[in-house]
Amino acid sequence: MNRVKSVIAASLVLVSGTSVFAAKKAKTIKIGGVAPLSGAVAVYGVECKKGIDLAVEEINAAGGILGQTVEFVCEDDEGDAAKSVSAYKKLVTKDRTKLIIGSLTSGCTIAITAQAQANKVVQIAPAATAVAVTDAGNYIFRTCFTDPFQGRVGGKFAADNLGAKKAAILYDIGNDYSVGLMENFVSEFEKLGGKIVAKESYATGEKDFNAIITKVKAAKPDVVYLPDYYSTVSLISKQLRAQGVTVPLVGGDGWDGLTEVAGDEVLNGYYSNHYAADSDSPVVQKFVSAFEKKYNAKPNAFATLGYDAMYMLKDAIVKAGTTDAAKVRDALEATDGDYVTGHIKFDSKRNPIKSAVMIKMIKENGKLSQAYAATVNVD
Repeated sequence: MNRVKSVIAASLVLVSGTSVFAAKKAKTIKIGGVAPLSGAVAVYGVECKKGIDLAVEEINAAGGILGQTVEFVCEDDEGDAAKSVSAYKKLVTKDRTKLIIGSLTSGCTIAITAQAQANKVVQIAPAATAVAVTDAGNYIFRTCFTDPFQGRVGGKFAADNLGAKKAAILYDIGNDYSVGLMENFVSEFEKLGGKIVAKESYATGEKDFNAIITKVKAAKPDVVYLPDYYSTVSLISKQLRAQGVTVPLVGGDGWDGLTEVAGDEVLNGYYSNHYAADSDSPVVQKFVSAFEKKYNAKPNAFATLGYDAMYMLKDAIVKAGTTDAAKVRDALEATDGDYVTGHIKFDSKRNPIKSAVMIKMIKENGKLSQAYAATVNVD
């Protein structure tokens, strides 16, 4: 009888041990995401998620993080700040994650930074370029450069690389992104001896720009700066070209996505971006090759920034030796490594210190495409 009890007890211990082992083996590191997977700027969120998903796939194939599988849970905010808040609350309360990547646009990202800081949730913004994004506190990071930086890059490129002396600007007065780029373009362009000959504003959602384009045409600029998102840029460009304005067009990273919606009207156009897919950097080519193999398409900057955000988070967790948010935050702040968008370290406001590239819109095999034009640094 005693022997039977011993066997049963031993069996229970074995089963219990197996269950504990299975539970440990099944444990995952849950990382949250907030992105516009639908709506007017869906291409940003969809492409960013592709980059993150690829990174997660690679990380898990290599053994995960600290021996645990990574699970990425992404909520769609549709590019709407109120929905960004709802997505954040769901991730923190239901999914119980303290590590979040997102959102993509500055307004949606800023809508959740104060809560993330108060809750001590590490938040990495892949592509939110407004200065105020990291103002909420030391738990907020980004992988992209800021609006002042890329606005100045645009001004320097127009003056130095294109040789422009006179510039016209059309910008969305109700969009912080557009206004921020416009102001810093003006500052840099004028500092380099250029003159702003026309500065025309329009309202968000406007479709007919012909009246202000007439003023732009009359000012005879050497270059037109269009700091807006790709769908609006395409509309303005068509109307500019229709009125005979053929000078180069320059813009910011909001242009990324033009190849999906625009045509010949954006040729002779250039925009500041975070990386160039045709760079000969081994890090870039490894990523581009893996992305093309998985998705049968070239990765845009949003895919790249998402990919980098996930790897920066992975490296910080490994360095911290834990997923504890406070320790991951400390490790993330000490980032100093090579990623697809360049060698990244953070300044005192947790903004990455790196260069920008200028991308040229071209025609390739009968289709609208893009190519590296220049690398630009500003002091």
